[in-house]
Amino acid sequence: MTRQEEKKIEGKEPAPSLLSAIDSPQDLKRLSLRELERLAAEIRRTIIETVACTGGHLAPNLGVVELTLALHYAFDSPNDRIIWDVGHQCYTHKLVTGRRDRFRTLRQYGGISGFPKREESRHDAFGAGHASTSISAALGMSAAKHLKGCSSRIVAVIGDGSLTGGMAFEALNHAGDLGKDLIVVLNDNEMSISPNVGAFSSLLSRKLSSRTVMSLKKELESTLRAIPGVGNNILQILKKSEDSFLAFFTPGMLFQALRFHYIGPIKGHRLDRLIETFETAKNIRGPVLIHVGTVKGKGYEPAECDPASFHGVGCFDVRTGKSSGPKEAPPSYTSVFGRCLVELAEKDPRIVAITAAMPQGTGLVRFSELYPTRFFDVGIAEQHAVTFAAGLAAEGYRPVVAVYSTFLQRAYDQIVHDVCLQNLPVVFAMDRGGLVGEDGPTHHGVFDLSYLRHIPNMTVMAPKDENELRHMLKTALHHKGPVAVRYPRGRGQGVPLDEPPRALPVGRGELLREGDDAVLVAIGHPVAAACRAAELLEEEGLRVAVINARFVKPLDKDLILDWVERTGLLVTIEENALQGGFGSAVLECLADEGRLPRRAVRIGIPDAFVQHGKRDILRKDVGLDAESIARTVRTALTRPHGAPIRAIG
Repeated sequence: MTRQEEKKIEGKEPAPSLLSAIDSPQDLKRLSLRELERLAAEIRRTIIETVACTGGHLAPNLGVVELTLALHYAFDSPNDRIIWDVGHQCYTHKLVTGRRDRFRTLRQYGGISGFPKREESRHDAFGAGHASTSISAALGMSAAKHLKGCSSRIVAVIGDGSLTGGMAFEALNHAGDLGKDLIVVLNDNEMSISPNVGAFSSLLSRKLSSRTVMSLKKELESTLRAIPGVGNNILQILKKSEDSFLAFFTPGMLFQALRFHYIGPIKGHRLDRLIETFETAKNIRGPVLIHVGTVKGKGYEPAECDPASFHGVGCFDVRTGKSSGPKEAPPSYTSVFGRCLVELAEKDPRIVAITAAMPQGTGLVRFSELYPTRFFDVGIAEQHAVTFAAGLAAEGYRPVVAVYSTFLQRAYDQIVHDVCLQNLPVVFAMDRGGLVGEDGPTHHGVFDLSYLRHIPNMTVMAPKDENELRHMLKTALHHKGPVAVRYPRGRGQGVPLDEPPRALPVGRGELLREGDDAVLVAIGHPVAAACRAAELLEEEGLRVAVINARFVKPLDKDLILDWVERTGLLVTIEENALQGGFGSAVLECLADEGRLPRRAVRIGIPDAFVQHGKRDILRKDVGLDAESIARTVRTALTRPHGAPIRAIG
């Protein structure tokens, strides 16, 4: 039942929609404070109802509704630039900047993105998807504004979780040194994806009403009053400087040391306070930091009670908050990894686990509960996570860095210099390898095979299913050098799980089907599609061999060479960028042996950023579904011998 139907049953006419009249931020400026508060409630309902159908980042967006309205009320977008960090909190921004009518297409194929996207709107001043970038981008824009002699204002909105990233501190340090006009809004909800960790988080959590500060104030007042003659005068002077006094015990101390004018903390759901503060900040010269306290998941009880679970959600029932997905389904790759790591850690006390602010997202919650002293959450700091792991490995431990593929890109130099150069046994458990779906190009993990396979000492593998993932984790932890195990997002194939996991021979592939007409050499998730394609072709009288490569590096050279020479047609299949990827590795190997095939086709991700949408749609788009693979093989078999090698994607 809709809210309008409920109102009619109660005998009340529903209030007219305010959101339906908002086509740009300018429309907000005609509303009264009370109307803005009504609009905030309407936007919350819209976000909840939409995300329940599309999935998305619910809790972070519910926490910034008033903050977003106040920003657009006080500033003049797009003349003034509003830069969102990560982009998890941009839904209200999209609703009030001309995308209201398309909001139901959020994260859907061909619809609007779940993140800021410059091509989508002139109000999206800077694209985002990874954390800790907003202050750097905003400072660059501020410097450009100064060079051009423009008077527009630049605002960076960053969460306290993102502020744990080193890049954010580098930008703050530079901003304080430059002294350019810049407003940084710190959205402090004491969360990133999971609860924040670290010393900086502890500093931010010191509220103005803390018992320690109040007790110290009382003691100081009593001491001063006891001083004959001058005590009361000194006390009055201090009371006039109370903000400075309190700032010494709160985050203001840090930001003022970085030469920022610090304002806050202020309540992030009070529109009047927010608007007043932003109007004041517009008139302050130099860098300003406004510390705003918000509640992640505000206004929707399930999300307020469990903001970590409601950070990013699939479809759910609005009334209960429970997932509306299939009740019976195979376990996810993430959960299989997490359970297997616990199982292996029980027998090997050297195994430690590391996450960059994502214990839930990477499946490490159970490990953290059972082995708290062997679990490390470093915050949003992937570079530190990798070198920290290298230090543990240098002292004889077997660290497992559990991280999304797209986020490991941020620590490339550390992988090369601190891990591989020293040949340290660090395991990279790379979740979300390949196409991830609705989060789109900022989150697709389609470059990892390319950026890892050429690093000396690195071993790279990818399982065909969740059972093989267990064996690969065991293999990685027994290997004497750095290893990357790359697996996809979502549910497994539903195959039985062998007990216990066993170590695989490094560099050995697996022949799954024999055939005379062609050989499909696949890696990771596409192995299942390759097998299905071989079945479709067999119905047409074509016999196609299928190899599960297992390893991108080292390759099973003998197995691949044998079947290429038997069939004459090689087809490599990967859910990774074709440039420098698995197919390139196979062809390089064959070329080095002087045994390139007469005909070859590479299937993978094209030289373009793949948009957002359901994974089955995206895979079909790039030719990675079974029907497309079968069609490619059929076409290749009709081409003359000696035809050039082709890439499909």
